[in-house]
Amino acid sequence: MRDLGVGFGYLLAGQRWVARHGRAYGFGLLPGLITLLLYAAALTALALWGEDAVGWATPFADGWPSPWLGLFRGFLTAVLFALGLLLAVVTFTAVTLLIGQPFYEALSEQVDRDVSPDGTAPESGLPLWRELWVSARDSLRVVVRAALWGVLLFALGFLPVVGQTVIPVIGFFVTGFFLTEELAAVALQRRDVDLRARLALLRSRKTLVWGFGTPLGLAFLIPFVAVFLMPGAVAGATLLARDLLGEDTEEPDPHDPQHQHDPQLRQNAADPAAPVSGTGTPRPPR
Repeated sequence: MRDLGVGFGYLLAGQRWVARHGRAYGFGLLPGLITLLLYAAALTALALWGEDAVGWATPFADGWPSPWLGLFRGFLTAVLFALGLLLAVVTFTAVTLLIGQPFYEALSEQVDRDVSPDGTAPESGLPLWRELWVSARDSLRVVVRAALWGVLLFALGFLPVVGQTVIPVIGFFVTGFFLTEELAAVALQRRDVDLRARLALLRSRKTLVWGFGTPLGLAFLIPFVAVFLMPGAVAGATLLARDLLGEDTEEPDPHDPQHQHDPQLRQNAADPAAPVSGTGTPRPPR
C-alpha cells in the first residue's frame, strides 16, 4: 500500500516541477489546448447531428408508432453521445501526446537532466518522424486495449448493485493504469522500452501506477483540468519511470537554478576532484 502514496507523490512532484519551470509549462499547454478544441468541435457536431445519424442508421424503425419511435431513437442518440464522450476521455491523453510529441519529449528530457545525479538524460536517437510513428502505433494499441475494457465494464454496469458500485471503481483503476502507461511512454520510449515491456513493467508495480494514474484520471473528468495538468503529469510520469527502472534520482534545489541546469556543476558537486569543463585539470579537494 505504500506504493499508492509514492505514486501520488510523483503526481504532485510533477506539478511542482512545472510550477518552477514556467516556460516549459507554457509550451506544454499548447498541445492540450489544440486537442481540447478539436474534441469540443467533434462533440458539438455529435450533439447537433447525432439524432440525424441515428435516424439514417435505423430506417427499419421509420414506421413505428409514437412514442416508441422517439424513445428508441432518443435512447440510441444518448448512447451514441455517451460513447463519443467515453472515447474522448480514453483517447484525449494519447492524441494530446501525439500532437505534442516534440514539446513533451523536450519537457521529459529536461526533467531527467534536472533530477539525474550526473545531469544527463537518455536520448532515443530516432528522427522525429520515426518517434511519431512509434508513438502513434503504440497509442493505438493501448487505446484498443482500453476500449475493450470500456466495453466490458459498460456491459457489467447493467448488473444490479454491483454495476453501480464496484464496476465504476474498477473502471477508474483501469483508466488510471492506461493513463499512466501513455504518460510514462514519453520517458520509456527514449530508453528503448517497447510497449510489451512497458506493460509488464507497470504491472509489476500496479499500486504505484494506480496511485499516480487513478487520481489523475478523476481530475481529468473535470472540464479543462486535463489541459492544465498535462505538462505536470508528463513530468511526474518521467519521475515514476525512473523509479520503475531503478534509476537514481536526486531532489533538485529550487533555490539554485544554475546547479539544476549545468551538468558540469552537478558533476563537480558530486565529485570535487572531477575536472572542470574546459581545463582538463582536477579541482582541488575542499
